[in-house]
Amino acid sequence: MRHLLTLADLTSAEIDRIFSLTEDLKSKFVKGLREPLLPGRVMAMLFEKQSLRTRVSFEAGMAHLGGTAMFLGDDVGFGKRESMADFGRVLSEFVDVIVARTKRHQMVVDLANYCSCSVINGLTDLAHPCQAMADLYTLHELVGRLAGHTLAWVGDGNNVARSLAIGCGKVGMRMVMATPEKYRFHPEFLDFLGREVPELDLEVTSNPIEAVGDAVAVYTDVWASMGQEKERELRRRDFAGYQVNAELMSHTQKGAVFLHCLPARRGEEVTNDVIDSPQSVVVEQAANRMHVQKGILAWLLAAKA
Repeated sequence: MRHLLTLADLTSAEIDRIFSLTEDLKSKFVKGLREPLLPGRVMAMLFEKQSLRTRVSFEAGMAHLGGTAMFLGDDVGFGKRESMADFGRVLSEFVDVIVARTKRHQMVVDLANYCSCSVINGLTDLAHPCQAMADLYTLHELVGRLAGHTLAWVGDGNNVARSLAIGCGKVGMRMVMATPEKYRFHPEFLDFLGREVPELDLEVTSNPIEAVGDAVAVYTDVWASMGQEKERELRRRDFAGYQVNAELMSHTQKGAVFLHCLPARRGEEVTNDVIDSPQSVVVEQAANRMHVQKGILAWLLAAKA
């Protein structure tokens, strides 16, 4: 029984295995086959934050695999009515896997400590591992072997960026971040990267043009994430020079693509002429959330594919 709380929970070989499962399941899905690898399995979903992609992709994916998904709202009292120990121990008697989307990462850690079933991080303030797995799989489909390629991140050093940094280290990608100094990774996280993925080739710059030159993909996200709404105006000023627009994309190598985890604030971190351009793969990237999460579920629950 394993948990997926950050990508540090996976080895490089396990990421390759999940990608192999994903490729098999996606190819069958494209042919109209939805292989019921997890019949009778039940997934509980605990969400403290709004969601389109995470919720729908997990629910649809579990249905394709022959299992059932239960979305649990405020009425179950997650983190409110009883101790996390009582909540986790009891809930995991009923279900096979739990997806938790919480405001604080510690909530997911505490839940996993008490559960007798697997817990998957569906997003926390620290990490978004399922998103990063889908991002890397999307690039894998486009360029093949990821080792040796460069991913450029332009914008806030947020939870998605942190997960991508771990993931890039695991798959051998170089990561270049163009980020204002006060929005870069904190020293504690850099220490974590040094311990968990010492092989990561990470470069940080204040110059977006410098960052994108060798990249196969340019990735950005909103400048103010959920819970940071009060900082939005300040962040808009601080990130004014970090917009991904046609001018910036003109400095990329031929064939480079644009990534965004969505939802996007069009006109802020990215312009319409980029996100709607032929270089943009944001729809394919979003679609791969479901396919990769099916691979994760199949791997966690030991399905045969």
